[in-house]
Amino acid sequence: MSDMRPLRDDLQATFDARRDLGPEYEHALIDSFADRLDETITARVRAELERGQGHQAKRSPASQMTPIVLGSMGLAIPLTAIATSNAGRLGLIIVWMAIVAVNVAAAVAVMRRP
Repeated sequence: MSDMRPLRDDLQATFDARRDLGPEYEHALIDSFADRLDETITARVRAELERGQGHQAKRSPASQMTPIVLGSMGLAIPLTAIATSNAGRLGLIIVWMAIVAVNVAAAVAVMRRP
């Protein structure tokens, strides 16, 4: 979980900037955070795929996606509660964008494999 610290810091900075700049900058802040999150997820998915290249090559795409989907949905409940209680609608939007981004990035990576 220590590798989550930079993302938490980015999220906190986004919340702070939203508070300082006001709601009119909310869309730009969300887009900026989503871009950083997407880059982080893409890098993690690539690293995981490179690490598991040998023994996962024989698995079907559906079986490769199952742990990712179940894990993201398992984390969705507490992350939604935390984000909503701390940041309201903005937090909820960011958390669910992250969940969608993780699953899309993983699906794209799995489907691109030969």
